[in-house]
Order: sequence, then C-alpha cells, then structure tokens
Amino acid sequence: MSQSSLRSPWLDATKGAACLAIVAHHLSVYGPLSDTVRPFAPQLMAWLYDYARMAVQIFLVVGGYLAAASLAPAGVARFEAAGVQIARRFMRLAVPYAAALLTAVAAAALVRPWLDDPSVPDSPHFAQLLANALMLQDVLGQPALSAGVWYVAIDFQLYAGAVLLLALARRLSGGAAQWAAFAGKVLVVALCAASLLVFNRFAALDAWGIYFFGSYGLGMATLWAVRSSHPGRWLLALALLGGLALAVDFRLRILLALGTAAWLAWLALRAPSTRPSRAKALAAPLIWVGQRSYSVFLVHFPVCLMVNALFAYAWPGEPLVHAIGLLSAFGLSIAAGWLLYERVERHGATAWQALRWEAQLMGGSLLVALTHGHLAG
Repeated sequence: MSQSSLRSPWLDATKGAACLAIVAHHLSVYGPLSDTVRPFAPQLMAWLYDYARMAVQIFLVVGGYLAAASLAPAGVARFEAAGVQIARRFMRLAVPYAAALLTAVAAAALVRPWLDDPSVPDSPHFAQLLANALMLQDVLGQPALSAGVWYVAIDFQLYAGAVLLLALARRLSGGAAQWAAFAGKVLVVALCAASLLVFNRFAALDAWGIYFFGSYGLGMATLWAVRSSHPGRWLLALALLGGLALAVDFRLRILLALGTAAWLAWLALRAPSTRPSRAKALAAPLIWVGQRSYSVFLVHFPVCLMVNALFAYAWPGEPLVHAIGLLSAFGLSIAAGWLLYERVERHGATAWQALRWEAQLMGGSLLVALTHGHLAG
C-alpha cells in the first residue's frame, strides 16, 4: 500500500466532516444565540448537543492511524530518540495552539464587558496560562482558555504514549526488527484493550490519555491490519475486541470509533481505480476543510464568541437574526481556520518558533488582562 493511499482525499474528507461537526456542536452549546434559536429547532439543537460532539472519536481513530503510519508503519519504531520525537510533536502542536489561545484570550477580553454569558472565560491568571501553554490544564485542574483545547492535550499524551510504547518494544527486542514489530503491536493492542475494557468506563480519567487510548489504539491497529499480508484476520480480531468492549459496557462513542476504524480499513483496501472522480469532486469542500481541520478546530471558539457578542448585543432576542448569526459564526470559523493555517500552521515549527509563540501567549495574555483591568489573582 502506497504512502499516498494513507493520506487519501477521503481521509481528509473524514477529518473535515468531523471538524465541522465539532464546530456545530460548540455553536449549539456556547453563547446566547443558540438559546434563542433552540425553541424553534429543538430536535436539531438537541442532536448537535448530544451527538455531534462524538465526532471527536473520529479524530482519535484517524490520529492513531496516522501516528502508526508515521512512527512505525510495520510495527517497528523508525524514529531514533523517543524524547526528540515527542518534542517535535509538541512543537508542531504548540505553535498554532499558542496563536489560537492568544486570540481566545483577546476575544474574551473584548466581549466580556458586553456579553454576560457563562461561555465567556474569566480573565486568566499566571498559573492557568502556564498550565494551558504546557497542555496540562485538565491534569492540573486549571480552566481551559478556549473550548476544545482539551483534545490537543489528549492528542499529545496519546502520541507520546505511542512513542514510548514503540521505543520500549524496540529496547525489549534487543534490536531484532521482527521481534520489535511483534512487541510493538502487542503492547499497543494490549493498552488499547485495557482502555476499552477498563479505563474508558471511568469518566474521572478523562483528563488522561489512557481513557482515550482505546480509540487511538484502534486506529494504530487498523493501519497495521491493512498493511499486513492477512488484513482479514487483524480486522476480525479488532471487531471481536470492540464487540467485547460493547458487551461489557455499551458506549455509543466506542461504536463510532469501531465504525471509523472499519471505514479507514475499507478506504485503504479499495483499489484506487475504483474511486469515482465525481465523488471526489463532491467531497472537495470537506477535503479542503480536513486539510486545515486542526487550525479550524483551534480558532473557532473565539470567532464564535465574538459573533455571539455582536448579534446578541445588536439584535437581542431575534430568532431569525440569531440563526443567521450562528451560520455566520460557522462560516467565519472556517475562514479564520484557513487564515491560521496559511499564516502559522503550514509553515512548520522549530524549537525557537515554539518558544517564541509560547512566550507570546504568556506575555500577550497577561498584557491583555492588565490592559482591561481584569488580571485574576
């Protein structure tokens, strides 16, 4: 299977659909516009609130799939130093992350005087800023500076955990590639099973990657399945594991994760010539969003805050106008994500850039708080 097939347009379209679902979910949760519109579209708003958020499972499975493709496509770690690999991941995540959080702090300060709503974050304090900058806010019990950033922290934990497992497998094998591949796959699948059967059943663990490793591990194992000489056996084993997890404790989110893994396997095992070009053309908008999904995910909350503030202040209690506001926030979130992608994310990250953006997040956020006279103690 070629590397290009791993990053197929359909995979990007899948990420794009999940990204848009998350944005729509947050629009249904945060701000007064959704409160005004909800009585006129109760079923839609309830569905977005209850089910659209589960799209995070798609990101978890796809994230594991791509991590395996990058770190160990045959099960053997192809990176040299685990610490260096983890640091590279942090830098890649941190640069657009810090830029988006600085935007969120500024947006909250701008709307706070004229939008009295629980969705507006309080002015940050130093410990909160530091915890968010290091992606440790939930672990340390500090409030997040923006909606959805918990997932970035979890993604980093999951990636770091996968790197450490694969590095451990390589060390245990004594350098023998065949044994390293076997040990790596066994360790990942074992932790995946432990998460699905035990850890994911305890919501108190949701600040830790172990809670989500079941879905992430399904993605990693799916990559190894479609690259193996006997993909059917692998996929049957994963289906049995998933079925057992659902029998022990049925969770709709795990069912969605299994469905996503099956979808990725189907995409990878299909012959490229059977993929219709017309379908690709129809999916082009989702493919485009999927390629920019991280930036859209990062920056949509401050955009939604500002649009909510503008429409609620200028046209209070107007259902039709507020519905237009929600649609505007949806479209502007995509536009802001494109801008963040073009200006920041697509240019990559170095250690110096990551340090500079983290310093700008800390210093800029404190300056915003001081300027607006709301620096928390």
